Amino acid sequence: MIKIDSKAFEREGHIHVRGLATSEEIAQYRPVIESVVGALKDQPQGRIDDYSKLFTQVTNVWRISAAARQIVFSRRFAEAAARLLGVDSVRLYHDQALFKPPGADRTPWHQDRYYWPLDTDRTVTMWMPLVDVDMQMGSMIFASGSHRATALGDLIISSETDRRLTAIIKERRWPIWSEPVRAGDATFHAGGTLHSAGANRSDRVREVLTIIYFASGTRVATPSNPNQQVDMEVFLPGARPGEEAKSDLNPILY
Repeated sequence: MIKIDSKAFEREGHIHVRGLATSEEIAQYRPVIESVVGALKDQPQGRIDDYSKLFTQVTNVWRISAAARQIVFSRRFAEAAARLLGVDSVRLYHDQALFKPPGADRTPWHQDRYYWPLDTDRTVTMWMPLVDVDMQMGSMIFASGSHRATALGDLIISSETDRRLTAIIKERRWPIWSEPVRAGDATFHAGGTLHSAGANRSDRVREVLTIIYFASGTRVATPSNPNQQVDMEVFLPGARPGEEAKSDLNPILY
């Protein structure tokens, strides 16, 4: 059984899980995700605020092919998410393939849940590289303990927010975590955890699949910003504030 340290996740707001997927599985996953990204990389992704300057990105790859669906719907991945959140069941919010090309800058500090109209703190993002990611390629960077923070101000991804959050992280003395992550390993981080990722200073594309999970039974929150309004319409189609957060795009995965 894969080692899942839920206590460390609760304490730090993130965790590095080694060997969640085998090398044989990654060898199968990679061409599937590469094919989807290659086919759809130029199509709009439906978000107000995307990473188009930093990544080639495709959202909800599971809808594109049966092979991609099988990867994203992995019960093993969803079980890890449920164990970390301390819940019996999780739904899919959405997945995203994020391919950072050589020369792309550092991802700004941000918080995921700023974008999510979900009335819960039981959310988690899995970040699984399809290639070995060393520090030169730009691994994940977490501000440990920041998931419990309040009064962080406007959190829209921008250079101004990045500067402000950098100062807050220093002021509050949150430890910074970043280390190489091998293909098939995964990091998981809570929706409230401040995180970034290094610039890609290598000569290879940093290929990553992310999957976002939330606790089953969660209600839709009233959107608190335009980004949440768009997310509600795109990723929770038909759902309204106060209703259970579920749609055809949000199946129970565990």
